[in-house]
Amino acid sequence: MRTYRSHDDYLDKVLTNPKEAARYLNAAAEENDQALILAALAQVAKANGLSKTAKMASLSRMGLYKTLSKKGNPEFKTFLGVLNASGLQMSFRPMV
Repeated sequence: MRTYRSHDDYLDKVLTNPKEAARYLNAAAEENDQALILAALAQVAKANGLSKTAKMASLSRMGLYKTLSKKGNPEFKTFLGVLNASGLQMSFRPMV
């Protein structure tokens, strides 16, 4: 019998790879939807461990959780901190 994993379990495994996390965040960013980008960033942080990500981003675990919640509105500094803690950096490209 096949064993099935939940979508979140699959993402938690895949998004620990910085290349996959970058692809995931880029796909979310292409939608130009702040809520979607925030949800994707939260999923990447969760995959890498909220406590570890929070510590590396100089935040408390609860502070990170609140910042990345649906009602969260992270400061740019926090956004970059979570990216860096996940082994990622931001880059820009022209719109085509």
